[in-house]
Amino acid sequence: MELEQLSIIGGRGKNGDPELVERVDLRMGEVASVVGPTGSGKTELINDIERFANENTPSGRKILVDGEVTPDEAVGDPARHPVALITQHTNFLSDLPVREFLRIHAAIRQGADAESLVGRTVEFANELTGEAIDLESVMTELSGGQTRALLIADAVVIGNSPIILLDEIENAGIHRTRALELLRRHRKIFVFVTHDPRIALLSDFRIVMRNGAMRKLIAKDPRERRVADALSHLDDIILEYRAKIRAGEPLDDAVLGERLEALGLGGAAK
Repeated sequence: MELEQLSIIGGRGKNGDPELVERVDLRMGEVASVVGPTGSGKTELINDIERFANENTPSGRKILVDGEVTPDEAVGDPARHPVALITQHTNFLSDLPVREFLRIHAAIRQGADAESLVGRTVEFANELTGEAIDLESVMTELSGGQTRALLIADAVVIGNSPIILLDEIENAGIHRTRALELLRRHRKIFVFVTHDPRIALLSDFRIVMRNGAMRKLIAKDPRERRVADALSHLDDIILEYRAKIRAGEPLDDAVLGERLEALGLGGAAK
């Protein structure tokens, strides 16, 4: 399905009151984050998008594509459904090798040139995860991070879905900034459910949830870009030291002090 804009028309929160955010319009190429405390309704919102709610879910929301309600036949047909939802639950019933799993999907979705699509998908996935994926590995043997990276790459490259919903990828061992950089190269709408400040601040918009309702819509401005840059530098240091700990490398507080000094945080390591 070709589309240019996804619109979320507000419904009601858990208490039955109308949502304070009446409408959210997301255009192709934009990235949005859905934020809020646990139980605030983040997952329900992306489920409404995935189901193309039409005032027929508990929230009463309506999802429009280019200003129109999506036909039932498109919603019910996996080949025509424009949304890929990558959840935290990634257990596979298939014990096929990665190559065969992707080849079958590529043949179904795009027909010709399946082998090229398989190669591009795994290459993309390996840029997202620190654990390289072997094409001969069995799907059920992949780690959580490998699985999530492969599903994201599969949705982008093989599924070519115009709308991709991602639920808490920060828990999957994926480098968040790298993931966003790679995803932005593709002209799609990405919606992240996240507790991660780096993902939230690197997004174009934040939808703030509370009590099952959209309470605020925040667009990134120059001040937030500066905050995002500063936090990104700190997060890079944390990711670097996490990798060192996993690899069993010794840690040097003097080196850390130098890194923090460069960021103007010289006393933080003492």
